[in-house]
Parts: sequence; structure tokens; C-alpha cells
Amino acid sequence: MIQLKRIYEEVSSKDGCRILVDRVWPRGVYKENAQLDVWLKEIGPSTKLRKWFGHDPDKFQSFKQAYVEELQTDSEKKEALEQLKNYYQKQNGDITLVFATKELKYNHVVILKELLTK
Repeated sequence: MIQLKRIYEEVSSKDGCRILVDRVWPRGVYKENAQLDVWLKEIGPSTKLRKWFGHDPDKFQSFKQAYVEELQTDSEKKEALEQLKNYYQKQNGDITLVFATKELKYNHVVILKELLTK
């Protein structure tokens, strides 16, 4: 089962494979304390797209379309998405997508989960 979890939340033995899917390292978090298995920074939305979106619910559908397009056309992101799919399969779906934003509903992690479970 895919879980979505903020990096600031407590690590659990039920997290499975913990994968940070943000392009930028989270503020105030020491790498040794994050207990991550993988950091797929390439899979995060481009800085331009991320700043334009700003977690505005009214822009979410447009953001989703643009982000999926980035994942399909940008070679770095495409490769990172394939890596994420491989982790998902190898772990039998037992992964936690880790992210920093306070916004839980309107973010790229929700889109990644949807892509993995299609």
C-alpha cells in the first residue's frame, strides 16, 4: 500500500521503502535523521512549475496536466518515474512517498500515487 507522508512526521516501521520525491531538500531536516531509502529529486516538478502552482487549489488541474507532461517529456523525470515504478513493484506496493509541503491534497505526490496505482 502506498502511503503519503510529510518528512516531518515520525518514521514508522510500517512505512516500508521511504522515498523522498521533492526536488529540494526539506528545511530543518538532517539527512541522517530522515531515514530515507531513496531520494528521487529528479521526479519533483520543475522549479518554474512549482512556483507558478504554489499549491493553489484553483490551479491544481492545470498543474496536474503540466506535471504529467513533464514526467512524459523530460528525460530526467521520465527515468525517475521509471525508477519509482520499479521500487513500487519490487516492494509489492509497500512504499511511502515522502515530501515536505504542508499541503496534503493539492501536491505532486498525490499525482505520483495516482500514476503508480493506475
